[in-house]
Amino acid sequence: MSDLELLQPGEADALVEHLRSFPPLEMGSEGWSQQHENLEKLNMQAILDATVSQGEPIQELLVTYGKIPTLVEELIAVELWKRKVFPVLCKLEDFKPLNTFPIYMVVHHEASIINLLETVFFHKEVCESADDTLLDLVDYCHRKLTLLVAQTGHGGPPKEEGLQNCTPMQELQKQAELMEFEISLKALSVLRYITDCVDSLSLSTLSRMLSTHNLPCLLVELLEHSPWKRQEGGKLQRFEGGRWQTLTPSEQQKLSKLEGQVWIALYNLLLSPEARARYCLTNFAKGQLLKLRVFLTDTLLDQLPNLADLKGFLAHLALVETQPPKKDLVLEQIPEIWQRLEHENKGKWQAIAKHQLQHMFSPSDQDLRLQAQRWAETYRLDVLEAVAPERPRCAYCSAEASKRCSRCQKEWYCCRECQVKHWEKHRKACVLAAQGDRAK
Repeated sequence: MSDLELLQPGEADALVEHLRSFPPLEMGSEGWSQQHENLEKLNMQAILDATVSQGEPIQELLVTYGKIPTLVEELIAVELWKRKVFPVLCKLEDFKPLNTFPIYMVVHHEASIINLLETVFFHKEVCESADDTLLDLVDYCHRKLTLLVAQTGHGGPPKEEGLQNCTPMQELQKQAELMEFEISLKALSVLRYITDCVDSLSLSTLSRMLSTHNLPCLLVELLEHSPWKRQEGGKLQRFEGGRWQTLTPSEQQKLSKLEGQVWIALYNLLLSPEARARYCLTNFAKGQLLKLRVFLTDTLLDQLPNLADLKGFLAHLALVETQPPKKDLVLEQIPEIWQRLEHENKGKWQAIAKHQLQHMFSPSDQDLRLQAQRWAETYRLDVLEAVAPERPRCAYCSAEASKRCSRCQKEWYCCRECQVKHWEKHRKACVLAAQGDRAK
């Protein structure tokens, strides 16, 4: 592992070996909370290892212990919880918690897992170790990319403004919406890594990607809408490094990581021999794919030279006749995790919400202090700085920052004015972190 280690030798083995999936009913329980903290540690250690390029022990352990399917099931279980249980909690009139941190942990759980998967799926053996759950992961990514396109068509991703006069639960809902945008972008990266393995994927997975979901056409829509870009105050901003950053004129022509992921995924799905043999180029698909030609500028080709092959493919596609939809009878596997969990809990969502309200989301002050202490130990300051992708940025305006919050030492700001404007959003996390430091 790296010189800066969050986990001691042998500790990562134990954490990975004991990973398990939890049903929606148990999310927020003591055992679930402990595993959530363990996942955060594994997440940060995996990023540290990838940063220093000294092997990938977390990725190797996940493959060795066969835990990628476990992570996929846990990812889909918390996604289902957020869709079925979280809205019920938000509507309960008698539920007015003074502190929403325990619920926030569950809401954040999906982000933790997809971030870990994004880090380790760079390696093809991880994709192969997903086994049948790869179908479920492809479906998950498709849901998230569809959400990205839909958001852009309805005014773009949610913004951070408007949290000042909200109730705690309304504020949590807003934070969940903001988080959903970042989760969807992580899912895009995971999908791109899956396409790197397209020539070794099962027929069912390939059919799911190309026929059922028509991912090439969805990726074209993503490029058209570019949800990672926005105009703010007359300036072009791009979402990078976990926050919106204003671009200088010279940076506007530079290919972003997210755009690069889309182009690489398209290249893999359209030019690999296995995918080309399976993809049915209908009139609709041809029309969508030919829209890519306007994006394939010399500037883009200079940054991704392999796209010259894609440009040639599109030039040829413009001249050929399309194919009628195939009607072959094919026996395929189908994703089962979402359907199984939904069937097992059908009609129980209201009861699950009330059970969790009583037993998990109404903690005492002592419980909150203990939780804050554990989180302060998990999120060590030296580790957080090491995994940061770049120099600290202001939590309010995204400018380069040099000052920390004096109370919790976790958040960064460029000036006092920005800190004051951001205080309402940061207040709860700041208080909890400060309590944890005092409890140590």
